[in-house]
Amino acid sequence: MSLYPAILVLLKEIAKMESLHPLMQEYKKQMERGAVANAYRGLMDYLMALRTHLQKKHPDFILSYSLYQGYMDMTYFAFTSAAISSAFLDRSVRTAIRQGAIMKIRLWFCVVFFLFCACTPAAKVRKTKGNTTFIATAADLKARIPSQLTITKPDFVVFVPECTDERVNDTGNEHFLVFDGPDGSLMAVWTQSSAESQPDQHMAFSRSDDEGRTWSKPRIIAGPKKPGEGHMASWGYPLVSKSGRIYVLYSQSIGRVDTFPHSTGWLHGIYSDDNGVTWSAPQNVPLRRSIYDNPDSTMPPNILCWQKPLRNAKEGRYFAGVTRWTSFSRYQNPTDSWMSADARVEFMRFENIDEDPEPREIQISWFAFNEQSLAVGYPGHPEISACQEPSIVKLPDGRLFCVMRTAAGSPYWSISADAGETWSQPRPLLRKDGGRPLLHPLSPCPIYDMGGNEAGSGHYVLFIHNHDGHYMGYKPTDSSYHRRPVFMVRGVFQPGADQPVWFDEPEFFFDHNGVSLGKPGTDGRLDLALYASFTVRNGVPVLWYPDRKFFLLGRIIQHP
Repeated sequence: MSLYPAILVLLKEIAKMESLHPLMQEYKKQMERGAVANAYRGLMDYLMALRTHLQKKHPDFILSYSLYQGYMDMTYFAFTSAAISSAFLDRSVRTAIRQGAIMKIRLWFCVVFFLFCACTPAAKVRKTKGNTTFIATAADLKARIPSQLTITKPDFVVFVPECTDERVNDTGNEHFLVFDGPDGSLMAVWTQSSAESQPDQHMAFSRSDDEGRTWSKPRIIAGPKKPGEGHMASWGYPLVSKSGRIYVLYSQSIGRVDTFPHSTGWLHGIYSDDNGVTWSAPQNVPLRRSIYDNPDSTMPPNILCWQKPLRNAKEGRYFAGVTRWTSFSRYQNPTDSWMSADARVEFMRFENIDEDPEPREIQISWFAFNEQSLAVGYPGHPEISACQEPSIVKLPDGRLFCVMRTAAGSPYWSISADAGETWSQPRPLLRKDGGRPLLHPLSPCPIYDMGGNEAGSGHYVLFIHNHDGHYMGYKPTDSSYHRRPVFMVRGVFQPGADQPVWFDEPEFFFDHNGVSLGKPGTDGRLDLALYASFTVRNGVPVLWYPDRKFFLLGRIIQHP
């Protein structure tokens, strides 16, 4: 099918969607009032509904992954032509938002560009000689898998997307959290989709009864299997009560976008009392609203807990760090990059998990909250914070040590001497007191305890990229390309030191050879963003990690 008949098909589908008509009217009403931000959020509701409808009705169309990158721009759009983007919309929209001008953008204009730039017939593919990035077909992806599966030298293979010459399933896999099951097994939950932030994004669960050598077929425990079967569920994390009840809490989208589609959502929870065989119906978990949330209380917050909560709080309660993205109704993004959207670090303590409450009865205490949240200024815009994805270890003296990603070219650290209730101001992470900063872009930088997640052993491993974002000609804002390679940095507790963990020289851990993986019809992924987890069983430390958000793997960390 050629492009123009394809667009005619899509336009006919739009005409049939009566549910979209109220959204169109609301968009026009908000624009007439001059409420630019509200109009844009309504437009995002429109495009997300349109996208879900088209993917359900016409599976032969590929909804480009680039649309997700467009959401994360201030304009929320991705255009295949940089010239068109710059000349017609990109700069003018940002200028209009900053100046508070009334934008007279017609909805038909946005939809036409959406169709041209985000919907491509599956039969119409790009073929670039020697291009190892663009994935033309399912057969193209299938041919890449054998050599790429082992390139990071994994000791365990948890999940490989099913791929034939004609079709693929679940090519997006990330936020991979492996944990000890109450029955002695290894269990895992992760966020799965055809590609990150697609309408089919859901929570998957698997288990291993042989220490990770083999894993059960993943089961969807929350969220849609196919577009149109519900709103996406994302970023789940496990908590196991003393009785053996397994909770999974996750972000549940309601189809409205406050910052990014992948972050705006209510906290929902499910549980299993039979080791993951069956799961309860989801319930809403109460959340405390922040001064950084949208003032409209019907708009969900924008939070993400990316590591497993650990029993590091008082009386062995679960404790975790959280990224809270600030609503665009509070602070507008001052640059072209999603990275300069305001984000801060807070902490949660789960008060009653061991009482086996219903999810709606889970009690959460918040620390480093509101004005006390941890913040690190974005380069050139110190009023904006880019402080995200906290990773926490216990020190031998009982204090908690937290490492966070920033846009400053280095991770930052903070410390708590009262089990996480108060935290020091973040500072750059150095090799040692008086030493040089460890280099790392705005990418996950987890730190783990070699003795076990809650051991306080004094011996740690940190994972970084060992550069500040200037990599192979790319800049710090080019996150799709510079999140590699991965270096491991061993750290040791230093009693009496200012920075309580000192680090060795970074040592190369793994990389790939520049071949992308992901959904056919897209450029796939090259990033080795470590949305990872860690277990220590029988004295064997294992890093569980996504490779290009495609494979799910595990690798043993050797003791020095």
